[in-house]
Amino acid sequence: MKQVKTIKNKILSHSEKSFEPTLIIYREALKFTVDVVNKEWSILEGSSTKEAIRIIEKLMHQTKSNPSPKYNFTLCFYKFPSYLRRAAISKSFGIVNSYRSNYKNWENEKSKAIADGKAFNKKPSKLGVDYNEFPVFYKDNMFIRTDVDEAKIKVYLNHDWVWVKVKFNNKNLKNRNITDWKENNPTLIKVGKKYFINFSYEKEIKLNKTKLKDQTIISVDLGITNSAVCSVMRSDGTVIGCRFINQPLEKDRLRITVNKLKKAQRLSGKIEAPNYWRKINGLQNHIKVNTAVEIVKFADLHQASVIVFEYLGKMKLPSGVYGAKRLRHKLHYWSKIGIQSKVEEMAHYRGIRIRRVNAKYTSALAFDGSGEVKRNNKKDLATFKSGKVYHADLSASYNIGARYFVREILKSFSEKKRLRLKAKVPSIVARTRLTLASLISLHQALSTKGALTKA
Repeated sequence: MKQVKTIKNKILSHSEKSFEPTLIIYREALKFTVDVVNKEWSILEGSSTKEAIRIIEKLMHQTKSNPSPKYNFTLCFYKFPSYLRRAAISKSFGIVNSYRSNYKNWENEKSKAIADGKAFNKKPSKLGVDYNEFPVFYKDNMFIRTDVDEAKIKVYLNHDWVWVKVKFNNKNLKNRNITDWKENNPTLIKVGKKYFINFSYEKEIKLNKTKLKDQTIISVDLGITNSAVCSVMRSDGTVIGCRFINQPLEKDRLRITVNKLKKAQRLSGKIEAPNYWRKINGLQNHIKVNTAVEIVKFADLHQASVIVFEYLGKMKLPSGVYGAKRLRHKLHYWSKIGIQSKVEEMAHYRGIRIRRVNAKYTSALAFDGSGEVKRNNKKDLATFKSGKVYHADLSASYNIGARYFVREILKSFSEKKRLRLKAKVPSIVARTRLTLASLISLHQALSTKGALTKA
């Protein structure tokens, strides 16, 4: 599978005034090309991006063989670099294609609602007017690398396209292992008042193909009290390690900041409060990245083949909860999504696979198969029916790993053999009731027949 990573490098040698005109004229050109693509959609619909670029260039680019195009782009944007023009057309084709597709879906939803006699209040999608896109500097045409931390780029300055030498911070390039990655064309990015050159790299990575009986997995429960609880498990249900990951200081600061934000909104109405949100987003990002890094480190330590998560599904907000508590619930859900996405990205770089299992009852059932548990007020401890007290998230991580192995083992058998196994191990019939005890029982049933080696 193809993997892509982007490395951001801050430009050190120039002020924002040097690059602002380039950004403005590129976005004006993008606005022009979006309008052209939208007007000519009847002849572009169903075309590939390459075909669309050829058709649109003929409609708007003035040349000797095409002296009078239908839309004179050259007159409006004199000496506009050819590769940048094609990049703008390509981006415009994607924007209009997305808009047309969304509008068609809206029309279908509306027709279906009217046919069913239901009210339909959903508004149609609109084609944007302003686009916060950034220009790509194609190599040789607009970008020439002169040193590891220097380059010449073509920018729009003083009403002309000129070459400018820039120096950028290459610390991020040094810290990343990119020797065997292919470097793509860089992009000029603006963050706040600062400009960066973003280099993207791509590589074809083969994910591991470890046999199921030889697999060691990391099962992860993204809990309430801890950011993540990880367990190392083998195919026979043996747990050989666990890890608790949490950021108590950051979470405490996040709770305080959220409370301050909601208090300010109670006093002043629904204000934007950018300073509060900057702090909240910064703390959220730290929790997400730190948790993902620790999970992948733990996987590397135990040479894991697979990392298993729960399916998150749609966010369900508790009824009757408002204010700061409701916002904290949203932030917790968004953090879970961010952690899974970041782990998936980092794991694939290392050839580790990602799998997800049904989340229902993973925390509610005891891993020893004794049934449902009772959790304390803090939701961190669970009392089994036998009276044993265990960490709730750790028990859930055992069940998550077990569900993965049971699913994969049963997948390799025919329906006839699966029915025989279900008769011998009734606990595997309902997938939402699977626990670690179910996996151990299944393994024992298979071992007596010597069937595990076939799996």
